[in-house]
Amino acid sequence: KPKTKRAKRFLEKREPKLKENTKNAMLIKGGNANLTVTEVLKDIYAVKKPFAVLYKKKNITRPFEDQTSLEFFSKKSDCSLFLFGSHNKKRPNNLIIGRMFDYHVLDMIELGVEKFVSLKDVKNSKCPEGTKPMLIFAGDMFDVNEEYRRLKSLLIDFFRGPSVPSIRLAGLEYVLHFTAVDGKIYMRSYKVLLKKSGCKIPRIELEEMGPSLDLVMRRTHLASDDLYKLSLKQPKALKPKKKKNISHDVFGTTYGRIHMQKQDLGKLQTRKMKGLKKRPAEKLSEDGGVSPKKSKSA
Repeated sequence: KPKTKRAKRFLEKREPKLKENTKNAMLIKGGNANLTVTEVLKDIYAVKKPFAVLYKKKNITRPFEDQTSLEFFSKKSDCSLFLFGSHNKKRPNNLIIGRMFDYHVLDMIELGVEKFVSLKDVKNSKCPEGTKPMLIFAGDMFDVNEEYRRLKSLLIDFFRGPSVPSIRLAGLEYVLHFTAVDGKIYMRSYKVLLKKSGCKIPRIELEEMGPSLDLVMRRTHLASDDLYKLSLKQPKALKPKKKKNISHDVFGTTYGRIHMQKQDLGKLQTRKMKGLKKRPAEKLSEDGGVSPKKSKSA
């Protein structure tokens, strides 16, 4: 139980909510990280800010063998995503990207950095801090291979940023492009330049901004199907309520079915015209009376 009001507010922020906060990421440097890995972590931190925490001290841990330290840091900093960097002779320039579920490691994938171009190496203008990126994935492997499919889901979770209700054209200024080909993943980042085109729609140009990484997949630790399904479960309050008698076709057209009582078309009011007026004789015959006209006597 909290002893102060400040502690009470802190615990309330961490309670489960219908609409969760934007996921934070922790970037951890291993005990034997070299300069390349350190620069990669700094650049990813610059891209991910302000939804990231960078640990500057070295932490001697091996996530694939012991995950307790990662889970401790996750609970301490309230982060559900992590990027761990290390370097050794067997696995040089090593990155481990992963995510948590209920402060336990859900899945993580080990990537090796083969080529790296830093933010400061590209002498172009940069996007402001906190810019929400547009994510593009190219390559059949992201749809065919299960490990690449999980990596795609993990990268979307890591870089997607906050959920926004609306978008303005000038805000679309940052692109993260991931290409999977020949067993490698190429990460490139571009700044979007809106040029004059002589009409309402601007001409778009992409300017490389950095960082850029050439990655290769190494080890994987994927969650079981049951646990992965449990992590995707949504509360009932967020699920859209099913509306009766409404259906949609493949083109997105909405169809509605209306239920009406049986109508008596004999009492239907139509347009009044002299030609449609009934004569007195027709009225009497409908009522079952005798015609007023007498037959002529011989």
